[in-house]
Amino acid sequence: DYEQKYPADEEFKEMAPAARVWMVYNDEAMKYVIESVEDWRDGLDMLLVFAAIFSAVVTTFLVQTCQDLRVDYGEVTAMLVLELIKLEFELAKGASPKDLSPPSSMTAVSSFHPKRSDLLVNELWFASLGLSLTTALITVLTKQWIHQYMAIPSGSPRHRARTRQFRNDSFQKWHVPLIIGLLPVLMHLALGIFFVGLVIYLHGL
Repeated sequence: DYEQKYPADEEFKEMAPAARVWMVYNDEAMKYVIESVEDWRDGLDMLLVFAAIFSAVVTTFLVQTCQDLRVDYGEVTAMLVLELIKLEFELAKGASPKDLSPPSSMTAVSSFHPKRSDLLVNELWFASLGLSLTTALITVLTKQWIHQYMAIPSGSPRHRARTRQFRNDSFQKWHVPLIIGLLPVLMHLALGIFFVGLVIYLHGL
């Protein structure tokens, strides 16, 4: 009962900076903010943790698959050593230079073209990592917006009420609730892209 909680206003001072109407408004506004924001904060915390773990997992996969996009000098060395052993074996058998096997086309400076499947997998996983990191960044920014939104402004009750209303209008103007609702969609999209790349990767094994 606000009539008992706050003293009555003097006559003709019902809209003064410290009037009861502003105190009532601030109390009701704080209840509304707490009810609407608490669920958001819990969801954003879980989403941020999941995005961090998922990004680490995708990065681990990318470290491995990125090697398929470059020349494997270990494989080149092994092929050249095998070719050298084969040539020495043929020479030891008395083969003439004309009868020797043609040299391998694989050298340390030969042109390298990664497989299309390797390119596609890395493209998908880099896209998935980008979406996951973007989700984490927007989540952090959103948590900062919410923190400022919930902060209790200083000043008279009327000033606090106006500040609270200004923050609420800005919150709606920048579509923060919509952004918060879209963050899980981005995370699901990143998961879907990652699993598509994983299927392609496993199919090529």
